[in-house]
Amino acid sequence: MDKRQAIGSWLSGPREAAENQGADFGYRGRQLGLPETGPGSIARPGRRLGALLVDWGLCVLIAYGLLTDGYNQATGNWALLLFFVMSVLTVGTVGSTPGKRIFGLRVISADGGHLRPLRALTRGALLCLGVPALVWDRDGRGLHDQLARTIEVRI
Repeated sequence: MDKRQAIGSWLSGPREAAENQGADFGYRGRQLGLPETGPGSIARPGRRLGALLVDWGLCVLIAYGLLTDGYNQATGNWALLLFFVMSVLTVGTVGSTPGKRIFGLRVISADGGHLRPLRALTRGALLCLGVPALVWDRDGRGLHDQLARTIEVRI
């Protein structure tokens, strides 16, 4: 490997460098037994972020309009509480929040069964912490999904 290839592999990332050397990582969700594209495939980060923004905006709107006098620190706190409650209730019952439904996403159990309320509670609490959602694995699942043993898939 010459200097140009070394610099190029650094810029493109470790995954591409390993793939250029012959490693086969497959597609996102392959290790979980999910299809590469279409319904049931791993949700892409853009859709997940869009759904999160819709859900957060809805919670801020409700907190601003119904619970506080104008926008202040209490609005953000109420919005976080509403986000947690909405996430646990809607993901635990129907598998998706309003934002996830708009973007065509659903949360399922990693073992293929129905999502239990305790897993939805764990996932919601970890998601509200923020940091676990920023740590991803090779399949694109956040740490909150890994610890709660859930997968966010396309509908």
